[in-house]
Amino acid sequence: MKSVIGVRFKQAGKIYYFDPRGLEIEKDDNVIVETARGYEYGHVVGEKKTIVDDDFKHSLKPVIRVATPDDTLTYQENLLKEQHAYRVGREKIAQHGLEMKLLRVEYTFDSSKVIFYFTAEGRVDFRELVKDLASVFRTRIELRQIGVRDEAKMLSGVASCGRELCCASWLGDFQPVSIKMAKDQNLSLNPTKISGVCGRLMCCLNYEEDVYKILKKEMPRPGERLIYKGKPAEVSDISLLKEEVQLRIEGDDDVNELIWVKNVELNEPPEVIEQPRPKKRPKRRRRPRKQS
Repeated sequence: MKSVIGVRFKQAGKIYYFDPRGLEIEKDDNVIVETARGYEYGHVVGEKKTIVDDDFKHSLKPVIRVATPDDTLTYQENLLKEQHAYRVGREKIAQHGLEMKLLRVEYTFDSSKVIFYFTAEGRVDFRELVKDLASVFRTRIELRQIGVRDEAKMLSGVASCGRELCCASWLGDFQPVSIKMAKDQNLSLNPTKISGVCGRLMCCLNYEEDVYKILKKEMPRPGERLIYKGKPAEVSDISLLKEEVQLRIEGDDDVNELIWVKNVELNEPPEVIEQPRPKKRPKRRRRPRKQS
């Protein structure tokens, strides 16, 4: 068993876990931690908790210390340096005539590396740009190409619901989203209706998918035949959220009636009419060809 704390380095960013090494650390503290790219300034987002050693495949990086006022000042100075580096980066990209869009620049806490995040349609040969930037900043330079979803998360914006993008405000990790989720929720499959500002399927399609799956199991399927109030009927449509079923009731003189009923009003369990299976046609035996 060991104690861990969760640390986030940017708003709505992924939560990383570190070994507190017995330090007195509380939620909302700022800490200096050791990461793969050097020392970083992060924000503690949860209380210290105890886990089983097997929960993590790799050994945890340590918390170096609780951030001091000097550490906070260094962090704020780095933010100002990032703004300057962003302007320089855009100028250098224009000078080299590269087809790339610079989004953000980040300094590591100890200024040992400057990371330039960008998007581009394809691969970009930025080797000369890296040399140029290294001569200006006199430190290690890393150019990192990101996708459209990460771009939306980084720049933020307003979604079609009128609220700030989930990925930029609170969503730490992207979850898989598929067109099947839109079909399960009976949504319009018009790409403009179910796509976010990034052009990909909206992340919120995943939020209620589990509820729709549960409701779907409890409802009859369209095309299913059953008995309703003593009359044969066929399920024409279903409304999962209202938990209603549209039935086509077979009446006299071949007149069908369409009605909406609550799922609970159906026979419990409904008397399902077994649909006759189509008879298999016997295979015809081929006659042997006559030899001439």
